Amino acid sequence: MYSEIPYFGMRAYALFFSRFGTARAFGQSELDFILSEPMKKKVFFVLLKAGWLEKRGRGSYACRKPADIFAHLLDFRVPDAMKQARRPYAFSGLSAIEIWSDYAYTQRSMERSPYFIRVLKKDVAYWKGFFAGRKVPCFAGRGTAIGEFVVLLPAGSIKAVQKGGLCVEPLEEAMAEAKGNEMHAYAYRYMEERYGRN
Repeated sequence: MYSEIPYFGMRAYALFFSRFGTARAFGQSELDFILSEPMKKKVFFVLLKAGWLEKRGRGSYACRKPADIFAHLLDFRVPDAMKQARRPYAFSGLSAIEIWSDYAYTQRSMERSPYFIRVLKKDVAYWKGFFAGRKVPCFAGRGTAIGEFVVLLPAGSIKAVQKGGLCVEPLEEAMAEAKGNEMHAYAYRYMEERYGRN
């Protein structure tokens, strides 16, 4: 998995890539005259964890291809991350329609990929930390970002059922929302046929 890195990491990667490309290996000693030992270790830790460097052997590293890194920075990570969540949640609204319609309706694109997730008000700080740790932009109530992002919908209580390993609001709620919007007519018809409800 590739993820975004801080500015100092990008500059270090640019230095390594311009000197060694992706074929030649190098060691941490490349930064001996530039950075302190703790900062040098931090640079390599960040680049390895984010997937921008690969370990070739003991103390030996190589740059990954920039095309691979940038192509995968916008990969969808939220559904897999949610399987590790330790607090109650429910995909809601358009995200629930998406899941219940077996993705017959989808709101995903590389440019803009929102997830609407109902969470308990008392857990908002947990969820912000949960997504920050996975480098996924997260907003409470409303917000937007390039690529994948989460909009938390704080609530006093949550109704959720399991579907495909994810917690999602009940089918009746997703169908009611889809029925009320002409843009989601196809998803509504799909759910009506699939689950035999109206």
